[in-house]
Parts: sequence; structure tokens; C-alpha cells
Amino acid sequence: MKTVTKSAAETKELAEKFARKILGGKKKRGARVLALSGELGAGKTTFVQGFFKGLGIKARAVSPTFIIFRRHNIPKNRHGYENVFHMDAYRLSGGKDLAPLGFGEIINDPKNILLVEWAGNIKNSIPERASWITLEHGKDRGSRTIITKNI
Repeated sequence: MKTVTKSAAETKELAEKFARKILGGKKKRGARVLALSGELGAGKTTFVQGFFKGLGIKARAVSPTFIIFRRHNIPKNRHGYENVFHMDAYRLSGGKDLAPLGFGEIINDPKNILLVEWAGNIKNSIPERASWITLEHGKDRGSRTIITKNI
């Protein structure tokens, strides 16, 4: 699916809707994984901010570039999900960097949702069941083209 948003606020609204859809949808085997890709400034963290709002998380989403992961509790254990992990793979160079971080345990736990910024850097480690979200700069200032697969 391809969607064009005209502002950061619209990008957040779209992400909020995706979060609600995931919460109300059928659970998949293992964690629910959203792989975000796009060039610098394309709106990946903005998308995560809206997604957090849709989960009912009040904490501000900040890209975890230097710490790799941030874990947040999902309020009220919504639809069996307890945790959302926000990951930034910008500084990673592949799957070999993931094992010491507990990546395997995170993606295999059905109580988790994992949002991965710069997912292309660890593409071979992203499960096939993942949803891919590509964000691109739009033609107008502030606009974005968002392409989703497997949502």
C-alpha cells in the first residue's frame, strides 16, 4: 500500500492507525516486527512517535542510535502485548551484532512489538513475517510517501 502524508502530524496519525490495527488484529507467531527503512530525515522516528501514541505510550520516542534498543511497557497489557522495543540499526553492520543484544529472544516472544529503524542494515535477520514500512521524502516540504508491506 502506498500513502502520501502532507506533514509530520499526518505521518503520526497514519502510524497511530497502524498501531491500533495491530492491537486489534490476529497475533502472529513470535513478536510483531515493523521494519522501517528510508533515508536520513525521511520520518522513521516521526512514524514511531505516532505508533507509540496508538499503543497508549506517553513516553516520547527518541531514536536510540547510540544505545541500539529502548524498551517501553505497553499500558494495560493490550491484546497480549506487554512490551514495545524501539531499535535503531543505523550503526549495525549485520546479524553478527545482534546476538549479544538479545535480539533472538525479543523477536521470538509473542508479547513483544519491535520497531526497527534502519532495518535494511540487518535485513537478513528480520523475520519473514515482518511488516516493512518504507518512508520517502515527498515532493513538497514536509510530505512523505509511505509504502507498507504485510501490515
